[in-house]
Amino acid sequence: MMEHVLVPLTLFVCITFGITYAIKLLVSARVRIKMLQACESKELIDSIVRGEDHLGRMASLRWGLVLALEGLGFGVIQIAGWTTITPGAVAVLLGAFGLGSLIYFVVAQRLQ
Repeated sequence: MMEHVLVPLTLFVCITFGITYAIKLLVSARVRIKMLQACESKELIDSIVRGEDHLGRMASLRWGLVLALEGLGFGVIQIAGWTTITPGAVAVLLGAFGLGSLIYFVVAQRLQ
């Protein structure tokens, strides 16, 4: 693909994802404000906030494991000397992604 097409396309995608994330943050903040206004039970609010915090940490753990193993997969491809996209290279990357997800599943089960 030519550079004069790739750069504007990449810019558009980045701006779109940035706007989407900003909207998600605003909606989430608005929901929290409404929840605080409507609910008088401090225990319920604390449990919801703790649950959201736990989900955020688990998401970080999952993507950290998956990305670390994807990096390992790319390292294996580099060490093997593969310079083109082959079924073997794709299999290594998909296997690394699957292994990272399985490791996350085991770790998440032990943390709960």
